Amino acid sequence: MRTRKRPLRALVPALAASALFLAAGCSADPGSHSPAAERIPDAGTSGTADKDQPLAVAAAPAAAPASTAVARPGTVGGRARKTSLKVSSYDSRTRRAVISAAGGGGSSPSPSVTPGGTAAPRPAAIGDVIASAPAPGAPDGLLVKVTNVIDETAEGTEVQTAPTTLDTVLGDSRAKGTVPVDPASFDIERLLPDVKVSWAKTGDIHSGPEGTRMPLGSLRVDISAKVATAEGAPASAAASVSGFVQVAPEVDFSYDGGASAGSISSGPGAASLGVSGDWSSQWALKGRVAASAKPFRVPFAKLHADPVIQVGPVPVVVNLDLTCYFEVSADGGVTADVQQNFKGDFKAGGTFVTGKGWTPVSESHMASAPVRTSVTAAGRVKAALGVQPSVGLYGAVGISADLAPYLRAEAAGTVTGTIPVGSDTKPGIGVTGAWTLYGGVDLSGTLVLQLSVFGTPVLQHPIPLGALHREWKLADGKV
Repeated sequence: MRTRKRPLRALVPALAASALFLAAGCSADPGSHSPAAERIPDAGTSGTADKDQPLAVAAAPAAAPASTAVARPGTVGGRARKTSLKVSSYDSRTRRAVISAAGGGGSSPSPSVTPGGTAAPRPAAIGDVIASAPAPGAPDGLLVKVTNVIDETAEGTEVQTAPTTLDTVLGDSRAKGTVPVDPASFDIERLLPDVKVSWAKTGDIHSGPEGTRMPLGSLRVDISAKVATAEGAPASAAASVSGFVQVAPEVDFSYDGGASAGSISSGPGAASLGVSGDWSSQWALKGRVAASAKPFRVPFAKLHADPVIQVGPVPVVVNLDLTCYFEVSADGGVTADVQQNFKGDFKAGGTFVTGKGWTPVSESHMASAPVRTSVTAAGRVKAALGVQPSVGLYGAVGISADLAPYLRAEAAGTVTGTIPVGSDTKPGIGVTGAWTLYGGVDLSGTLVLQLSVFGTPVLQHPIPLGALHREWKLADGKV
């Protein structure tokens, strides 16, 4: 597990990022010609494959060199193809990149002459669209078009670039898939002292504290922390929270450029992006928590990964952030000993269809495991252990969500016992007064402007995912 060395990026302000994706289908006039417009042949998968055959969607091999695809003006179907070129460096301030042959140094300062007397082609030309996996100066990957060829250097061909969109490299192709994210690829920023991170992957590879067990592909974050105790509470009622969040994150991606074939508008006919995964959490809240008018939320870990999805020949770089937090609220008069388990799954994202625009996707299926709850004195308490995922492409956030499974208790006396979920019987419960126990889950979030990276129309305003709220009664009773 790597320790995170760079801060998580802030969400890109919508207005500042709008210029990033205004150019959909940007390519130079194919009729233009200059020495710089001559090109070297590409290696790898052709972009002229049968358009009815969907492109494969899979995780890029971790041990493989950074891949690059190039789309060029006049390509049938507007598709990119894999190339032997690479992005040697990129300056995000000037948007200048150096393009060179993979595995080698730079290009010669000027075109050489072949035995046939023709100029040797250069590695990049005006109008080329380049999609690259993370490269020096471009940790989020690169999706740009070449607007000018500046010079030949010892490192390669220096070019001026401008942002572009996915439809300029995927063209009329179709692709759909769900790709698991390698749990070992996350950078970790611990925000509290007692945070432990574990993961498990294929090959019986495991990292984390002894004794932690989890399904393959899962990432687990454990937390133990003190929280503010109610004023005047005895020492025995000191408040604390502990538990873990376990998630197996996946990225959902689809693109259909053929749906808009023959349309005068640019961009795909359909597209989608989302984050999903299996979920498990367990936590305990003990003591008498200080009263708070609003629930107080404490982030305890931030995680970041840049998985590369190989969509046919095109490397699509996904930026995934996960912020783990706990949230507690109480009236200050309740001493609680609450333990809760949750298992299920979730999905948050957006889907675009021509003529309908973007629509949100917000799903969660959760079930409560047996709960042990002790609430002393009248009052209320609520505890949640959740995660805030955000997912985007090439450094631009497209979706931010908030998933919060919770337990809520209300009592007018004392309740102590084990509540079997789904059972009408309540063995072992001691009750004084009236009490009610609830389990629940909240899922909310936002689609933001930067989803136009697909080449779809720019969103004028962020679109709420829609607040998904489910709450179920675990048990209740009266004396």
